[in-house]
Amino acid sequence: MTQILPAPGVLLIADPFLKDPNFKRTVILLCEHQDEGSFGFVLNRTYSYTLDQLMASADGMPLTVYYGGPVQPDTIHFLHQYPDKIPGGFEVTDGTYWGGDFETAISLLKTGDIESSSIRFFIGYSGWSEGQLQGELKEKSWITSKGTRKLIFHKDMNEIWKDALIDLGGDYEQLINYPLDPQLN
Repeated sequence: MTQILPAPGVLLIADPFLKDPNFKRTVILLCEHQDEGSFGFVLNRTYSYTLDQLMASADGMPLTVYYGGPVQPDTIHFLHQYPDKIPGGFEVTDGTYWGGDFETAISLLKTGDIESSSIRFFIGYSGWSEGQLQGELKEKSWITSKGTRKLIFHKDMNEIWKDALIDLGGDYEQLINYPLDPQLN
């Protein structure tokens, strides 16, 4: 299968042998890709605090916060499926939007006008400088595929990496059985 070129909406699926502890067995949704660099969010790793523990405006909302990546861990971002209700977002892939008016999103969650299963909050992000991601792709650190709402808003974070590979089928499907450390095999 031919690799999909990096672009907004593309998933970066960690090769089973990728050793970097920040990205081992992760799936990242790219939200931006330009010659100057790229960024996205890890979809399958949670942060140790909930949204209400991080932000006073989210009081009473113990929503899961995902670890978006190691860059700027003092920032909170979000992905959602509500372009008509949350102004200012950018479409990343069909029906999935990055950002927008944060206070509106919180208010809509509090009133129940949007579902918490259709919005994801991230602390920090994953970023690559100019040429860095292309180098990692040449080294085969990442497998690329098109992002889908099913994977981006997956109900079981622990299954995202496996399901992303299964969706690719063929030889990729076999990768889910590879051990974390092949030397232990």
